[in-house]
Amino acid sequence: MDIYRINTSETFSEPPVKVVQLKDGPQAGCPVSGDPSERKVKKIVDKSYLRTDRSEIRSYVQFLFFLLTLWIGIDFYLFVNGLEKGIVPTVQRPPGVEGFLPISALISLRYFILTGIVNHVHPSGFFIFVAALLISTLMKKGFCSWICPVGYISESLHQLGAKIFRRNFVLPKWIDIPLRSLKYLLMAFFLITVSTLSVIELDGFIRSDYNKIADIKMYMFFAHISTFSLAVIGTLIFLSLFYKNFWCRYACPYGALLGITSLISPLKIRRIDQTCIDCGKCTDACPSLLPVDKLDVVNSAECTACYSCVEVCPVKNTLKFSVSAKSKGLSQRQYAFLLIGVYFGIVGVAMLVGLWQNSISGAEYLELFRNIGAISHAL
Repeated sequence: MDIYRINTSETFSEPPVKVVQLKDGPQAGCPVSGDPSERKVKKIVDKSYLRTDRSEIRSYVQFLFFLLTLWIGIDFYLFVNGLEKGIVPTVQRPPGVEGFLPISALISLRYFILTGIVNHVHPSGFFIFVAALLISTLMKKGFCSWICPVGYISESLHQLGAKIFRRNFVLPKWIDIPLRSLKYLLMAFFLITVSTLSVIELDGFIRSDYNKIADIKMYMFFAHISTFSLAVIGTLIFLSLFYKNFWCRYACPYGALLGITSLISPLKIRRIDQTCIDCGKCTDACPSLLPVDKLDVVNSAECTACYSCVEVCPVKNTLKFSVSAKSKGLSQRQYAFLLIGVYFGIVGVAMLVGLWQNSISGAEYLELFRNIGAISHAL
């Protein structure tokens, strides 16, 4: 008996997918039961419905943001180099470096919620943080898989590992699940700690000397890295060759927070069962190890809207990133324009209202730098 399963959301002249129930005799590797639903079936798709287009626009967007990060890093190096020479830097400090100060940004956000004031110490960090939260709320964790340079490096490492070892590895569930909880525990610790601070305490931290030069202290940490810290980073890099997105999956509290907020995103990966041929390519491609081929809607905090599953799906419109099963999915190009528009729209607003550059002068930075060894954590 031939069974046709038709995608009712579209009109087809011929059924796109034909499911053929094979004879009841024993099949190799497939024991026969009396239940027809358990008999071996084969799905055949009309070739006219196979996808021939593939998009790599995310790779280009990732690379451009990575280049932007390198540019920021070079400018910041030149800025700090001037301080190390004992002069007021001639190179302006790049505001984008504040994107690497998520704890300060979280405190700034809490302060803004309580007072309605955007602080002038690290204002760009606040706006970058808000942009990341807004993107995750509207469009899943696109910040992680499209913008974040650490995510780009992590992804590049596991792709390199797959080429070297011809595969990536997966930790057993009894290790994977406890390890994944670490980033959520870290996230909870930071959220609870910041939520208990009063306005006076928040203001005290924001205006502290430590917060003012937190970015320089971060630079000094890497510029004069200890053997232990180097070993930890080296271990993370090594593990990232074997396991997909090791840092992002197990240790990044920033990504954990974005994952929680992404749960309310109206846009999600949706699978149309009527045209799915059960090839499993989507699940194999998912860097977050989600069972995409078993889900009608991917509603997970681990989904990063990377489009990996959508791009490997061989049947048109079977996997899509959309607000509902009946609505048209966003293409990678459309998603890229939307994501870049939201991100740089918020950055543009910050620039227009004069809240992108901070208010710390070069002379004050020089004075703080001269006493950097004596400046300790403010909390």
